[in-house]
Amino acid sequence: MKKGCLITAVVVLAVLSIALGYYFYEKSQEDPNVYETTKAEYTDIIKKTVATGSIKPRKEVLIKPQVSGVIDKLFVQAGDMVEKGQQIARIKLIPSQVNINSAQSSVELSRIRLREAERELKRQKEVHNKNLDVDAAKGRYENAKREFERQKVLLDDGIISEQEYHRYSLDLQVAKTTYENVQITSTGQLKIFESEVDIRKEELTAAQNNLQLLREGATSNSKQVSNIVTSTLTGMILDIPLEEGSSVIERNNFNEGTSIAIVADMNELIFEGKVDESEVGKLKEGMSLQLTVGAIEDEKFDAVLEHISPKGILEEGTVKFEVIAAIQQTTGVFLRAGYSASGDIILQEKENVLAINERDLIIKDDSTWVEIETGDQEFVKRMVETGLSDGIMIEVLSGVDTTARIKVIQD
Repeated sequence: MKKGCLITAVVVLAVLSIALGYYFYEKSQEDPNVYETTKAEYTDIIKKTVATGSIKPRKEVLIKPQVSGVIDKLFVQAGDMVEKGQQIARIKLIPSQVNINSAQSSVELSRIRLREAERELKRQKEVHNKNLDVDAAKGRYENAKREFERQKVLLDDGIISEQEYHRYSLDLQVAKTTYENVQITSTGQLKIFESEVDIRKEELTAAQNNLQLLREGATSNSKQVSNIVTSTLTGMILDIPLEEGSSVIERNNFNEGTSIAIVADMNELIFEGKVDESEVGKLKEGMSLQLTVGAIEDEKFDAVLEHISPKGILEEGTVKFEVIAAIQQTTGVFLRAGYSASGDIILQEKENVLAINERDLIIKDDSTWVEIETGDQEFVKRMVETGLSDGIMIEVLSGVDTTARIKVIQD
């Protein structure tokens, strides 16, 4: 029994010895750790934040019709260039019979009022030509004058009282004033009736134009046909959301109307994006942006920040602020409206400064160190003072120069 246990122990010990020997052999065959080194170099460091958004035209308008109806003809398509006033579409009018009846009634009523005003003017001209109004006033004045003379005689004879005499004297003054006023205003009264006729003519013309507009979409004295939709801006047709035969509603005070086309000036583009609230405090108008458009590889576009929204918007749990930047003129590249883009907003920039890779820094107890090679794979720590960082490279103000070999911190 004891002999068996002894044999087992010897075998276990032999196996352990072999395993331990193999382990030390493998360790001796491993290569020792060799650390790479690098040197500080002069480079440009740009600290920036990123705004994500899209490209939009600064001037973009929705073209809406002046009348309701059905699109009879489209004269342009998306992508076409148009001038201000150029025809875009023609609307076929489908007027309401109620509106037509109302317009016809307005025409008849205006015509009746015009005839009445013309008859009254004719009568006033006859009165004016015969001086009937002046003669009538003169007659009343002469009668009042004779009556006054007669009452004066009666007063002298003591037949009437002083009070009664004064009443006739007042009547004489009123008749005299009326006579003088009629002489002055006789011609002016005629002008008033002539103006009344002119007003009634304008009312009739307006009513007739309204009826013609409902029936035909245009008036006889109009330079623009209301059922022809024209562009209000020189630019490019971005979209025509409707087809021929589609119904449209006119724009008015109670309805925005149906959009027939979208026209934009593609020579003046802006970038609209959003910036996180943690970065917006560092921005100010006039800062430079470098835009990267997702659909155009290996191209950068310059822009200038011109607006920062004073109010943030909550999106996906974070507050973001809208920014707008004016895109500088581009040559040889056509930027389409709606392109997604990201804008690098330069917060701070330094050119040709001594810098190292930020990963090679050792930060401990508010101090910053690097490891400098003093011999073959021998390193010592050296304190350095740092400056601007772009997240990859960091400026070195003191502690190392371009001759020092810095240990690369491996991941």
